[in-house]
Amino acid sequence: MKIFIMRHGEAANAAGEDSLRPLTKHGAYEAQKMGHWLADSKLAMIGVFVSPYVRAQQTCTHITEALSKASLLVNTEITTLDFITPSGKAPQLHDYIDGLLQGGFDMTQEQGVSDNQGIMFVSHMPFVSYLVGELTGSSNMPIFATGAIAVIDYDVKQMHGQFVTMISPQDI
Repeated sequence: MKIFIMRHGEAANAAGEDSLRPLTKHGAYEAQKMGHWLADSKLAMIGVFVSPYVRAQQTCTHITEALSKASLLVNTEITTLDFITPSGKAPQLHDYIDGLLQGGFDMTQEQGVSDNQGIMFVSHMPFVSYLVGELTGSSNMPIFATGAIAVIDYDVKQMHGQFVTMISPQDI
């Protein structure tokens, strides 16, 4: 199973509530570009999870539009998780992932988890860096550019992942 961990696209600098900052025009472009990259991967997303913050929600919309056009979101729910914000706790999400993969997804229980399936999380720095470290057991946590996606090859039985790569909009 592949786990995709994405930092939202570039957000506007705004005074006021951090959670309400929208994507800039460039941030929307980054999200669209990464959505096309994900669609080209041909992996069916069996779950997409997103922070409640506006910029993450907007990024997720661009990603899921590209995946939908490529028919890679069949019967996939987009779920907002209140605990994957910039100050979220990576161990909490790790437990959540393991719970999902051990029985929360009908697809994983009935047919087994396939290498052609993935789950995606759209969130923020520094949470995304901590999450990569948590899932892989590594103290070397990557710094994410806006719009970047880390790919983890996750062993459901071992409940542990291997860092595969990180792609940013500038790379494609």
